[in-house]
Amino acid sequence: MKSLQSLWFHVTNRFRRWWKTSTVTLLLVVLSLSLSGAGWNTNSSEPVLISVLAEKNAITDPRSILRYALPIDNEPIRKIQDAIEDISNHLRGKRWSTIAKDVRQASFILTLKSNEILDNIPEDHQPQAENLIEQMKTGVNELQKAVESKDKQQVRLKQRALLSSINDVEELMVTGFPFEVPQEYANLPQLKGRATVEIETTQGNLTVVVDGYNAPVNAGNFIDLVQRGFYDGLPFLDSEDNFALQTGDPPGPDAGFIDPETGEYRAIPIEVFVKGDQEPIYEFTLEDLGIYLPDLALPFNAYGTLALGHPSSDPNGGSSQFFFFKFDSELTPPGFNLMDGRYSVFGYLVDGKEVLQNLSEKDTIISAKVIDGLDNLVEPQQI
Repeated sequence: MKSLQSLWFHVTNRFRRWWKTSTVTLLLVVLSLSLSGAGWNTNSSEPVLISVLAEKNAITDPRSILRYALPIDNEPIRKIQDAIEDISNHLRGKRWSTIAKDVRQASFILTLKSNEILDNIPEDHQPQAENLIEQMKTGVNELQKAVESKDKQQVRLKQRALLSSINDVEELMVTGFPFEVPQEYANLPQLKGRATVEIETTQGNLTVVVDGYNAPVNAGNFIDLVQRGFYDGLPFLDSEDNFALQTGDPPGPDAGFIDPETGEYRAIPIEVFVKGDQEPIYEFTLEDLGIYLPDLALPFNAYGTLALGHPSSDPNGGSSQFFFFKFDSELTPPGFNLMDGRYSVFGYLVDGKEVLQNLSEKDTIISAKVIDGLDNLVEPQQI
């Protein structure tokens, strides 16, 4: 199998050529539509495809992406989360009136609809949820005071603490696993939930959250290999233009993990969850299926996005090699993320951004350990 290093180079060059050409074309179309007063389908109330250019800013905070990716359906808690998350969009510009409006909205919903939030919490977790809601009410009050004093540092601190409480409430709402993984993948390890992995490197530690709710097969494969100590001692490999940091290539001729029980290469399928679908899409890239500009549960928006590598000619030929994606304005402009749907995202770096920035081909993984969520790993079945 060709080196992933050369594959990344091939793919990114292809994407950049597409993006540079298409951006000019799209901008000309937008200009034409704006001058002509067009831009809407005259036969319906639906905007034409070009309206995606006006999409809101992409969420780039990994913890925020993970919160929104939880498989829950509770409108009040999501609206509270939306309001508190939105503060980040206005804080840099010191748009205090808009921030104050966000806080008031969160307070209003929390006051009137706490019971609706509790309705989605299992009975045995109700006392914990009630305590968390009280923490949220206190947090909103403290945040409101910080906003009134226009203290940016305190607003950030209070926002972060409040979002942590919101996250804890949302996690209590998750019961069971949201879908059935196709039986054809029962011979592969699966992660039925989330797990946290600490990766010790020669530059320092990285902490990643691996999301099995939206990528159970890819996440399960990674956690299984971490448990085996597969990644310990393996080197990193920088992409030529520094857009990704790759690792997972074992020494010797093999390009991935060889299962000692079967003696066979463990091939992992591409796995991409489009929001609104009932389960992930397997085996085909979204480009192959003609799905463009998708709204994904796990997008390539955040610095340190964790994804499975695969040969350019075989999206189902991945195994042990994975990469950390480094945010690139050409490859991931808001609304036009050209990596989405071409590789499987299965987690995010949540701590150690400075370490990742310093890592290069001169560095190695000292060790990788699962520090939380190992009980969510489901061992493969013999089929």
